[in-house]
Amino acid sequence: MSDRLSSRQNTVVCTSSAARGTDVPVDLPEGEHRPAVPAEAAMSSTRASAMTPEEDRPADVRQVGVGPWPGGPEAWPTDPRYDRELLADGDRRNVVDRYRYWTIAAIRADLAARAHRLHIAIENVSQDLNIGSIVRSANAFNVAGVHIIGRRRWNKRGAMVTNRYLDVRHHPEPGELLDWAAADGYEVIGIDNGPGAQPLEGAALPERCLMVFGSEGEGISAELSAGCSRLLRIGQYGSTRSINVAAAAAVAMHTWILQHAGPAPD
Repeated sequence: MSDRLSSRQNTVVCTSSAARGTDVPVDLPEGEHRPAVPAEAAMSSTRASAMTPEEDRPADVRQVGVGPWPGGPEAWPTDPRYDRELLADGDRRNVVDRYRYWTIAAIRADLAARAHRLHIAIENVSQDLNIGSIVRSANAFNVAGVHIIGRRRWNKRGAMVTNRYLDVRHHPEPGELLDWAAADGYEVIGIDNGPGAQPLEGAALPERCLMVFGSEGEGISAELSAGCSRLLRIGQYGSTRSINVAAAAAVAMHTWILQHAGPAPD
């Protein structure tokens, strides 16, 4: 029977012969392989992992970002966009440098003023981490709004607090979202690999676009699909039937960005 050993850098699987001091190949599921790992290195890695387990902490509390503003309170900027607590204590949030020390309200206002005319909707995605990943990508591409469809609440941890800077709306039913899109003049595009879907790669996307992403197993519901002007699919070249919904959302949003957005800010 094999023993599974892990460290921060690697996950290795060694047969019992590793415990006897021999070097063995490392076998992984699905026919994947890594080079042989010396037994001593594997055991050392195991001891290091046991002594220093990696903590799963939100990005905004890790030691990233900047410390207190140099020079003390006398040197603080007077611009009201700056947060005095952050100036005093430092800014460790997951934000780009131009927003260091800014208040959440100031960041939201600046992003909203430059937001793209792209909205995204997420329907009944069951994995909170996938929802969070989509929201994080939506923040990176500065979409104008994120719409969560369905009656269940989602754990926002996967978004790494990037949802705080976006316009996030909730709709209990698909019809409510479709009514909003019609009233605001947004074309609804479904991203789905079901029957009738056309290739995303060659599609001309509307500037005022609402992209809809469905659940991992069922895709977009029949009601929401009927409200889409068209369904688009991402071209695939391997054996898997579908792409992870968070990855598909990032690809689709970036496709819109390439067609309608200018260069990203420095």
